[in-house]
Amino acid sequence: MSSIRDFGAVGDGNADDTEAIQHALQAGDGVLEFPPGIYTISRSIEVPLAKQGSLGIVGVGGTAKVRMTGPGPAFRIVGTHGGTGDPKSVKPEITRSQRTPTISGIEIEGAHEEADGIQLIGTFQPIIDGVLIQGVRHGIHLYRRNRNVRISGCNIYHNTGVGIYLDQLNLHQINIVGNHISYNRLGGIRIEKSEIRNLQITGNDIEYNNHRVFNTAPEPTAEIYVDTTAEGASVAEVTVCSNTIQATNSEGGCNIRILGDPEQKHRPGIWAISGNIIGSQENNVHITGGHGISLSGNVIYSATNRNLLVEQSQQIQSTGNTFRRHTPSYGMGVRFVDSTDCVLSGCNLRDESDTGQVSGASLLELVRCQRIDVNGCQLLDGVPLGVDAVDCQQISILNCTIADTRAEVLSNHAVRFRGEGRNNRISGCRVHSREQEIVADKQAGLTTGDNWTEQ
Repeated sequence: MSSIRDFGAVGDGNADDTEAIQHALQAGDGVLEFPPGIYTISRSIEVPLAKQGSLGIVGVGGTAKVRMTGPGPAFRIVGTHGGTGDPKSVKPEITRSQRTPTISGIEIEGAHEEADGIQLIGTFQPIIDGVLIQGVRHGIHLYRRNRNVRISGCNIYHNTGVGIYLDQLNLHQINIVGNHISYNRLGGIRIEKSEIRNLQITGNDIEYNNHRVFNTAPEPTAEIYVDTTAEGASVAEVTVCSNTIQATNSEGGCNIRILGDPEQKHRPGIWAISGNIIGSQENNVHITGGHGISLSGNVIYSATNRNLLVEQSQQIQSTGNTFRRHTPSYGMGVRFVDSTDCVLSGCNLRDESDTGQVSGASLLELVRCQRIDVNGCQLLDGVPLGVDAVDCQQISILNCTIADTRAEVLSNHAVRFRGEGRNNRISGCRVHSREQEIVADKQAGLTTGDNWTEQ
């Protein structure tokens, strides 16, 4: 390996080591070794892989820091791969001299308001592993086109922009695994104006990514924020599994925000969100314009607005999730608006308070929805209601427990249907509230089967 000290780098935190690092890059053997020290740079270390060849940037035992005092990324890696992940589309020169650029075991610190950490453009099989990035704007910025990306074991911490930013990007195959992504003002993982396929977000701790610690005005953001409303944008084939996704409440904030245009051809879909701990935001999971998203086996807790908010979406399935709150200052609940062909099954929703929610929301709200199946769920201690449906059609509520378990019953009704509706049905449920258990407007189109009512 080429130690940058051999090319004149000082690493005392004061000297500008930009030229020495550039010299090592041009005259070395393709592996830049950073011994212990603080290496100050004043402009980006840009690596054109087509000219440079294969690259490794390695810090010794995590003891080296690169301090960026100018605008732009500390390291910009630029490749020329224009194909896909298919081996037939990978040109020989890409495989020979550009594959797997690697950055590992190093810290990057920003000392300029427009400093970024790492930017990847046109790369093939890049690896970012064991890197600490803090005090910059965007931690890791993927731009234009990349393929087969792996980001693992990194700490992306306390940055003014986004932790991992997928921006105006064409990308298939990316693994984001085992990272700590926290206290980034504009979001933990953010995707905008991009076409993304095969995205795996697994085993990460993603939390507190909003304006709070920066004392700035609230901005709409999320731990995972996906916006596909731009022309040509789409994000599909995504798994979000086994993560801790938490926050402090912020106006317009979410833990997971999936934003699509219901009129677009390619709406966000083919998603699996499973086995996560998700909590403490305005909305925990907020889906607009989604089509084909499964949430299963998550614990989703404590929202100032809703645990799950679904708008203008189709084929949203919530199975085996626990919805709850753990502090009186927060609320909970599930709300579907203008959505069709959705399922809520095997879920537990419980208020766990003696006062009801600050928002005044019922546990499950259905507004102008069609073909929603609610099966085998427990909806407990809702105030004012367990289920509140307005202007709905073809709603089925089957084999559920909708009850107020408190010594002093606070629920007004277990179920209420209001407005215009047709072909709605409740059957096989155990219902219990303070007053009449199931109420409906005459025009709501509700029929009731064999329900077990208990006073």
